[in-house]
Amino acid sequence: MSKKQKTIQNEVTLSGVGLHTGNNVTMTLKPAPANHGYAFMRVDLEGQPTIEAKAEYVTNTQRGTNLEKNGVQIQTSEHVLAAAVGLEIDNLLIEINASEPPIMDGSSKFFIEALEKAGLKELEVDVEEYIVKEIISYKDEESGSEIILMPSDEYQVTTMVDFGTKILGTQNATLDNISDFKEEISAARTFSFLHEIEMLLENDLIKGGDLNNAIVYVDKELSEPTMQRLKKAFNKEDIKVKSNGILDNLDLHWANEAARHKLLDVIGDLALVGTRIKGKVIANKPGHLVNTMFAKKLAKLIKQEKRNNVPKFDLHQPPLLDIHQIMDILPHRPPFLLIDRIIELSDTHVVGMKNVTMNENFFVGHFPGAPVMPGVLQVEAMAQCGGVLVLNTVPDPENYLTFFMKMDNVKFKQKVLPGDTLIFKCELITPIRRGICHMQAYAYANGKIVAEAELMAQIAKKK
Repeated sequence: MSKKQKTIQNEVTLSGVGLHTGNNVTMTLKPAPANHGYAFMRVDLEGQPTIEAKAEYVTNTQRGTNLEKNGVQIQTSEHVLAAAVGLEIDNLLIEINASEPPIMDGSSKFFIEALEKAGLKELEVDVEEYIVKEIISYKDEESGSEIILMPSDEYQVTTMVDFGTKILGTQNATLDNISDFKEEISAARTFSFLHEIEMLLENDLIKGGDLNNAIVYVDKELSEPTMQRLKKAFNKEDIKVKSNGILDNLDLHWANEAARHKLLDVIGDLALVGTRIKGKVIANKPGHLVNTMFAKKLAKLIKQEKRNNVPKFDLHQPPLLDIHQIMDILPHRPPFLLIDRIIELSDTHVVGMKNVTMNENFFVGHFPGAPVMPGVLQVEAMAQCGGVLVLNTVPDPENYLTFFMKMDNVKFKQKVLPGDTLIFKCELITPIRRGICHMQAYAYANGKIVAEAELMAQIAKKK
């Protein structure tokens, strides 16, 4: 049973301060259409630029996962994204009037509450899920941090953290089912060590962190100057260290709250892959750097797999259009008619086929003794498929000709040889307007992609 994509029913607004900037921030979570994914919109900037929540835009992971596109930044994106993933929301527009979401209490709890208040809504389109079939891993040699993703029936995450300090030692946390995120993980708050807080205070980098949104582990002697600085920074008259080694600003929700928060971060950072994951993540000593490097690697693998995902068609079935019907639509004729059949045709895509035989005219001169189909003719064949797509929009296709306008990102991946069956798939990038067809085209043979190109063509009436 296929799952449907989700968004929220109504918009919902939260306000608070940014952890690192200390500025007041207003963030509005809005519904988004199917296949939109997650995106941040900076409503405080001219033109209200949008940054998609994608791994390719990660620029810095110093104090959280920071995205940048065309000079526009979003800082600390992970907690709000984790909430969206935790509620299995696929599409969300996050409008924000500053560079970072409000820190709230340093967890995802308030974002979960806001999203639930907005209400969830199913969309008509199926969820795209990446099913993990083999182990994928990434290791940061310098820190020893490692992420492993393996096959599983559910999206599961285990984090194992070792901070090398007596006070925190090693901790583990596991989420066996994403539906438990709200109860088990979402309220786990961010944490810091005293030595980090000291450095941030010295560099004036922690303006929004009153002590209600960070657990502070005291991993060193608390000196008098530091104590005074903390009192001032956190606006407290007195600060003490509790018996479990944390400052007395708050109580732990769980003994392993730090490991649970690291799990929350992993889920938020892997949201940047841009698709749901069906597999088990094991993260050893995770951090934003290793999480986002892994997200980049996984996003790239998924893109490659999609590209090589050869469409399966039953070539024994009668075609949608045979060669005679194709000639009724296209002006081309042998030897320059380079498609034999149309297998699928809709308003937005077309699938065609060509049997490449030794009798092709071009083999006479294209490397006699080692015949290879010229790449330009593969592009021409893809364009002819596109021609069927665009000419299908007019009632009298026989009165039109198709002309190339441009081609971009043309790549040839494999040789095409006599005996190959070529499958062409063209999908519209933008709707057809004024007879102009802008499409992404692929050619496949022997279970592999052989060529791809972005093509633009126009139909014009015969003079």
